[in-house]
Amino acid sequence: MSTPRLSVIVPVLNDAPALELLLTELDATLTPAEAEVLVVDGGSVDHPEAILIPPARLLSAPRPGRGGQLALGARAARGEWLWLLHADSRNTAAAASFLRTLDCPGWGRFDVSLQIDSEPPGSALRLIAWMMNWRSRLTGICTGDQGIFIHRLLLERVGGVPAQPLMEDIELSRRLKRICAPICPRVCLNSSARRWRKQGLFRTIIHMWTFRLRYWLGADPRQLTREYYQDD
Repeated sequence: MSTPRLSVIVPVLNDAPALELLLTELDATLTPAEAEVLVVDGGSVDHPEAILIPPARLLSAPRPGRGGQLALGARAARGEWLWLLHADSRNTAAAASFLRTLDCPGWGRFDVSLQIDSEPPGSALRLIAWMMNWRSRLTGICTGDQGIFIHRLLLERVGGVPAQPLMEDIELSRRLKRICAPICPRVCLNSSARRWRKQGLFRTIIHMWTFRLRYWLGADPRQLTREYYQDD
């Protein structure tokens, strides 16, 4: 079996409608010769296996938790580059085209645009996305909805994806930036803004930054996870 250039890893938990759209998009964007798609399930009851588009593969994690699911997918991946995608990621064709241009080990992420279904983002969501993208450029810290990509050699140097239940993207970025700064192309991935609408824009910003600050100050990710999903 030939080694693909790219391994796309998608952690899911009851994300079937979003996952089906993403898999359809990836199938039209990437060829089996250049990429493999690994869906890592954390215990869904909506049967993600029923919507897989071969040759995409389904892996089952022993418990839910995005960090653990991504770590499992990374260990099973065969690609030179790993691309960590959320199930609600869209507009992957432009991002995939950029990944084809990479010719030396590195890591990075894409800009993010927040929208709900096919609705164009309003001014508030555009401002939030702009702030997220610039904060990431300034700090070198990338988040999962930005579609983090990593060369295998760098991921091995930092010990793989942190298998922690929350803030795995923050911790992974923190480790990788000690090696080199992230690549931040002005290529945009779309991500769902449903959480922002559900909780309210201002409340969601405060919520996210409070949890990140507590994590930076040394809070246990397991405790943060319990509170995070209790408040969801």
